Amino acid sequence: MDSWVLLVIVVAAVLLGCTLQRTSGMGTGLVVSPALVLTIGPVAGVYLTNITTVVSAFLMTLAVRADVDWGRFLRIAPVVVVGAVPAALLVREAGPGWLEVIIGAVLLLALGGTALVPDVPDVRPTPAGLAAGVAGGFLNTAVGVSAPAMLVYAHATRWAQRSFAATLQPVFLAMGVVSVLTKSTLGAAGPGGLPPWPLVMAVVSAVPVGVVIGGRVARGVSATAARRLAVVVVTLGAAGTLVRGVANLLGAG
Repeated sequence: MDSWVLLVIVVAAVLLGCTLQRTSGMGTGLVVSPALVLTIGPVAGVYLTNITTVVSAFLMTLAVRADVDWGRFLRIAPVVVVGAVPAALLVREAGPGWLEVIIGAVLLLALGGTALVPDVPDVRPTPAGLAAGVAGGFLNTAVGVSAPAMLVYAHATRWAQRSFAATLQPVFLAMGVVSVLTKSTLGAAGPGGLPPWPLVMAVVSAVPVGVVIGGRVARGVSATAARRLAVVVVTLGAAGTLVRGVANLLGAG
């Protein structure tokens, strides 16, 4: 793929993901992960998604810190590494074809899960938070997306949307940092480590722009409309990733 085309696709995905995250509390990973996986590969794509999440979540935490429920954050963040370690080992050992199949399938299942969250009974916040932290840590490290686990947790504990959307930001920040450190420590960042520096810098530079745009969009566009656009982007990216992964496996066979 031509480098300029790749750059445009990646930056557009970052801008859309950050805009969605600013309007609804989640979206950076959901949109950026399939775009990066398709353009630069499953290992580097998810790794760069994790870096993008760190930057976007840090900036958004500063913007919404007054509404963060730090008690809930402390129920989730300490156990993220429990899920991140096996996920990093999976990324390190699985081949590119299998990773693309896993990432594409998980993203499509995540879309279905977030659209049709089961009507679960009320549960106590502490055990639910621990379970969400482990599941989110695994998903974030493996595929760059932890939102489904957090959405189920919020639904099960009847978490108010304003506090939920704000608290997700430091949670995503913790998950992103743990994912990057775990992959780097366990050798799961790929043979070349980081993608090319111009691409990394373009992605990181696009994050604050997306946050600013998202802040303006949030005043005039509903979270529902933003999510609908993201669903289309994620579905196309996830389906393409899954198909390419299956094709790679069949070709290797």
